[in-house]
Amino acid sequence: MILHVSIPARDPAHVARVLAEIMQGRAYPFPGPVPGAFMAVSGDPRGSMIEVYPDTTAGAPGLGEAPGRFLSNPAPPDHWPFHLLMATPLEESAILEIGAREGWRARRFGRGVPGQPPLFELVELWVENRLLVELSTPAMAGPYERANQFEFLDQAFGQPAPAARSLQPA
Repeated sequence: MILHVSIPARDPAHVARVLAEIMQGRAYPFPGPVPGAFMAVSGDPRGSMIEVYPDTTAGAPGLGEAPGRFLSNPAPPDHWPFHLLMATPLEESAILEIGAREGWRARRFGRGVPGQPPLFELVELWVENRLLVELSTPAMAGPYERANQFEFLDQAFGQPAPAARSLQPA
């Protein structure tokens, strides 16, 4: 359902090229409001994309009726409290080779309840060794998909949290 996401990078052009390689897509300059931004585009029917902004950029809500805006971020953190899980057509060995070539940490890990067998596995790729992109290969996709269906989650966790209160007037 997520169609695109934006991430920060010290070298947006290079990061977009590497992510496009992982997606088996293409990298392009991003014609948006942030100079120096690039995008990795999958070319899939949904238009899946990762926008890569210079890490010296910050987003902020718009003022009044204006849309969100971009500001300067003169002191970006060394690491980011954000990650995403992305499907890739590549096999694990190819991802690990890309990580080694780039000097970015890349390792396979299981996810689930500590002390229990993992529910699914993925490859952690630390982009520029600062931001986590989790990668799911074709062989890894099934267990993740099963673990995130309502039937499994209802059995594992019981009743879901109540729906958010609507902001619409009654």
